[in-house]
Amino acid sequence: MFKLCFFVPASHVEAVKQAVFAAGAGRLGDYDCCSWQVLGEGQFRPLAGSQPFIGQQGEIERVAEYRVELLCAADCIEAAIAALRKAHPYEEPAFDVWRLEAGLMGC
Repeated sequence: MFKLCFFVPASHVEAVKQAVFAAGAGRLGDYDCCSWQVLGEGQFRPLAGSQPFIGQQGEIERVAEYRVELLCAADCIEAAIAALRKAHPYEEPAFDVWRLEAGLMGC
């Protein structure tokens, strides 16, 4: 079991969550589409060679973004990451993946 955490602009949070859910993430026991999210502010500066979805090269951009966390079984983590990358509007989406210990959180 893994925990997947990603950051996504508010404008795309539902579309990206749905893509990751469709890949099998967000399941816990007899429940699906499980996630936790909180709104915050992301910051980045597109460098030369980038093709930013938001902002301009060389200028710091601040964006309302959600941090979304969910569980993902080992047999679908690669598909979930692929779905995240495909649905996310940024060319370099920020995300973390943590392996969870067996027996914790009902896994």
